[in-house]
Amino acid sequence: MKRKLLIITVLLSIFSCKNIDLEKEKQSLLTVDKEFSDLSEKVGMHKAFLEYIDENGVLLKDKSMPVVGKENLANIYKLESDTGFVLTWEPLFADISKSCDFGYTYGIWTFTVDTLVEKGTYTTIWKKNNENQWKFVMDTGNDGLE
Repeated sequence: MKRKLLIITVLLSIFSCKNIDLEKEKQSLLTVDKEFSDLSEKVGMHKAFLEYIDENGVLLKDKSMPVVGKENLANIYKLESDTGFVLTWEPLFADISKSCDFGYTYGIWTFTVDTLVEKGTYTTIWKKNNENQWKFVMDTGNDGLE
């Protein structure tokens, strides 16, 4: 019985993967990442990050321990202001698993305060939740672009 179940599972996964357009799915992930940036620009970094983080997502920041989980990130954001600056980013590349439920993006971020503009690079790791929505499970960035 277990062998029949395994064979059925394998066959279902093979046939279901045939209809997946990986390039289209990669573009979908790039679009989600860009929408994430657009939301950050429109309503602020904190609301955007809380909208797109997975319940158990991790944020890696310079000189700081990892922030693990949406609830912990929300508690930190209560103590910090995100007014007076704008954080946006431009995704440059995406790749996803063949199962189309796990992927990553990377690109260039821009941090603007008044006339000061700083740039750097970032990587975001994504997975689809039970509602088939992309949420980030890890996000990190580096300073240093001119």
